[in-house]
Amino acid sequence: MNMLLKSAKIVCPENKELHLKKRDILIKKGIIEKIGVSLETTSNTKVVEKNNLHVSLGWFDSSVSFGEPGYEERETIANGLYTAGKSGFTDIVLNPNTHPVPDTSSDIVFLKERGLGNATTLHPIGSLTKNSEGVALAELFDMKNAGAVGFYDFKKQISNPNLLKIALLYAQNFDGLVYSFPQDGDIKGKGVVHEGEISTKLGLKGIPALAEELQIARDLFILEYTGGKLHIPTISSAGSVKLIADAKNKGLDVSCSVAVHNLFFSDNTLNSFDTHFKVSPPLRTVSDCKALIKGVKKGTIDYVTSDHIPLDIEHKRVEFDNAKSGSLGLESAFGGLNAIFGLEETISLLIKGRSRFQVKTPTLKEGSNACLTLFNPEGEYTFDTKDILSSSKNSMFLGSKLKGRVYGIINNEQSTL
Repeated sequence: MNMLLKSAKIVCPENKELHLKKRDILIKKGIIEKIGVSLETTSNTKVVEKNNLHVSLGWFDSSVSFGEPGYEERETIANGLYTAGKSGFTDIVLNPNTHPVPDTSSDIVFLKERGLGNATTLHPIGSLTKNSEGVALAELFDMKNAGAVGFYDFKKQISNPNLLKIALLYAQNFDGLVYSFPQDGDIKGKGVVHEGEISTKLGLKGIPALAEELQIARDLFILEYTGGKLHIPTISSAGSVKLIADAKNKGLDVSCSVAVHNLFFSDNTLNSFDTHFKVSPPLRTVSDCKALIKGVKKGTIDYVTSDHIPLDIEHKRVEFDNAKSGSLGLESAFGGLNAIFGLEETISLLIKGRSRFQVKTPTLKEGSNACLTLFNPEGEYTFDTKDILSSSKNSMFLGSKLKGRVYGIINNEQSTL
């Protein structure tokens, strides 16, 4: 693959010589051969010229779901990775919410092999417990050796505190990353939205922020006792931000993420009973959104994720109480973040996080492998069904004003341009 990117503005804060400079970038056989003001090329090189072309290191998403195996009608690995690539992501961490769940080394090998041959690289998470039932630990060590980047019972609480204690102690032997979903199921009960003024007005059962914060407080106490590496995915409340900030000040090895939609939307959007807005954790108040955004800017929240969850229409076009939780997020992630944070901060958020999951961090310089995302950060537009590349169409961003468009990626000697 030989390509020449013409007049691309490079967004790379760690490289002061190139940051926000317009340069030509020559790529030969997947390697960045030359970066210069005006480069010539040969006839066998594809020239890429795009409106207001910007280039950054390839983007990373720490929470993506597809459907294969078991739920291919929602999304296949092949189309999911294509969607990720067209959305700007060169690396995605794949959640273990398939059927069966990946709880053995052979399951991890299967997922990695299914992901080969694509521009976007797939990094699978293994289930923390057998069948994600929360009873006995799965084959953590073997899955780590097979390529699992973490261990997670997807969107399920670890109800047994001793199980989390054992997992954190055991995983230290091989530097494993343990996930704990921040929601106490007993306090959540049959809740479907944030408990507050909106839930009362709509007559929907609520999930108090207490359900999240109590679980996080418990998990942090256990982490302080055991040591180890803990990741708390997709927090949603102001109280959670404070708890994690306090834990980091103590020196605990904890990281956390927030979904783009929990920054972009509040529970005010629920008035129409649109099931696209049913997610877990739920959309919370405007003040929670502000606290989360502040937590991202201060670095208390480590990563922002699309929390991409494809669901077929049968699971969304039902009564709100009966609908499954989840929304697409890959296609709208850049436009949503860019509308909130602006160019440089958005790119910083999208390229960070690999080291936590022991994924190699790329570089943007001559001689390095081309792992690049191409985009235009300007121009507002209304997100529409034509912007959805996923097999499922359950996006809460439909009708929202987003900013900036992604052209595609160059990675693994391939391109989605």
